[in-house]
Amino acid sequence: MIKLSFFFLIFLSPFFGFIDAKDNVKPNILFVFTDDHAPHAIGAYDGWLKSVNPTPVIDKLAQEGMVFINSFCTNSICGPSRAVIQTGKHSHKNGFMNNGNTFDWNQQTFPKLLQKAGYQTAIYGKSHLKGKPLGYDDWAVLPGQGLYYNPDMIFPDGKKQINGYCTDVVTDLAVEWLHEKRSDEKPFMLMVQHKAPHRNWMPALRHLPLYDDIEIPEPPTLFDEWKDNVPAARFQELEIDRHMDLNYDLFLDLTPAFDQPPSQKRQDRSAWHNMKRMTPEQLEAWRAHYAPKDAAFRKAKLSGKDLVRWKFQRYAKNYLRCVKGVDESVDRLQQELNKLGLDQNTIVIYSSDQGFYIGDHGWYDKRWMYEESLKMPLIVKWPGVIKPGSRRIELVQNLDYAQTFLEIAGAPQPKDMQGLSLVPLLKGEQPKDWRKEIYYHYYEYPSVHMIPRHYGIRTRRYKLMHFYQFGEQWEFYDLKNDPDEISNIYGQKIHLKLQNRLKQRLKNLQFYYEDKSDISIRKDYFQKFWKKS
Repeated sequence: MIKLSFFFLIFLSPFFGFIDAKDNVKPNILFVFTDDHAPHAIGAYDGWLKSVNPTPVIDKLAQEGMVFINSFCTNSICGPSRAVIQTGKHSHKNGFMNNGNTFDWNQQTFPKLLQKAGYQTAIYGKSHLKGKPLGYDDWAVLPGQGLYYNPDMIFPDGKKQINGYCTDVVTDLAVEWLHEKRSDEKPFMLMVQHKAPHRNWMPALRHLPLYDDIEIPEPPTLFDEWKDNVPAARFQELEIDRHMDLNYDLFLDLTPAFDQPPSQKRQDRSAWHNMKRMTPEQLEAWRAHYAPKDAAFRKAKLSGKDLVRWKFQRYAKNYLRCVKGVDESVDRLQQELNKLGLDQNTIVIYSSDQGFYIGDHGWYDKRWMYEESLKMPLIVKWPGVIKPGSRRIELVQNLDYAQTFLEIAGAPQPKDMQGLSLVPLLKGEQPKDWRKEIYYHYYEYPSVHMIPRHYGIRTRRYKLMHFYQFGEQWEFYDLKNDPDEISNIYGQKIHLKLQNRLKQRLKNLQFYYEDKSDISIRKDYFQKFWKKS
């Protein structure tokens, strides 16, 4: 009887997720990763958009798993965030500091280490790191940002155009891999990386009418005037008011020639380039949807705050419509795991490369160290390990993902990786030596949206940021009393001791992570730009 029970335990353990070392069963990993999905656009994070129920499937994933409330990126921009995840190293260490860089695929990455640990690996969707991905047994990636409709995909044997909507195309490739290319002899790590909800926020045809019958709640800071911020906050180029183009960003007046002049010098034209390669049926559906709305807009002759509100509604609805496609993808992927009997031994992870402004502070895009773009979602379901409905408040970063995957796989964690494995937190443990602060550094200037280079420290309660390109410009916030970061308390006499302590802790972090890049960047900047002025 004992021998028979032991036989059934060994036979059934892969299906019930038994992962103890004695069972010698390694869990699979499904990593669903999106682009620019702000946590406050996920119901499980209880943000101001929760009332429109944007993510019922992802919310269910959170109910069955764990939500990391204080999850942050190290550098709030697409490519660098992905490079950090690949390497487990800050941008200055992995060499990919801004989207203009090219990732060195020959360096150490966690997928390569997973392969050595016996895992089968695959990636489909947006890579945004240039070059052919290394460390994957199979892959198909979008070139650059990729297109929403009828996208090109780069396969190991070349580039191909695939008709359809990008979120669906990427999901189809992942499902095909699960059914036809996955080995029954190995555990797997499958990365499904969506373009959505990245600018220019082009939803699937089936989602165009979504939210037509409601008004999206406005963020409380929609009309922020940045009076307490450093000057850079007033000279950026990511305002819904001044910089969101009615035609190129919001699809107003979709003329057959697509010939409207852009409203600004650095105009993103990707949506209209995409529309030129839509099928006639796809384009006609778009025009049919927007034409009556455009006519009503022209008749209203809006200006001032009324115009900003109209632009916000059209933008926010399209953004959330793109999110809906992602939510459906998460549902379909989990259904396929169930069909294959893999659901109980597969860890499902949902994350995005950074947060995003959905009208917060009057903005769209990301890049800043302010909360809306610094925070990134992280939701993990691990059957048999994570207590359903768990919420962790520890400070975690995308820097931690690589080492987490390696510990899950039972693989060694290289000493030169800079993160912390999240496995103890996933198991419900309370590590006494967990980090008390996180480090952030953004580099891409001068560039799109004109956000200056800056670095900073964030603790559970406070944030200190240094905008170092233009002299000694600092911002300091008490996030407990000022969660929207409206009142900059830097330099206030009552806070000087705390401010100086945080400055020292910031220096300590730079020393710990070996980040000396701000010194050279400052020198290069002043040599190149300051002398010309």
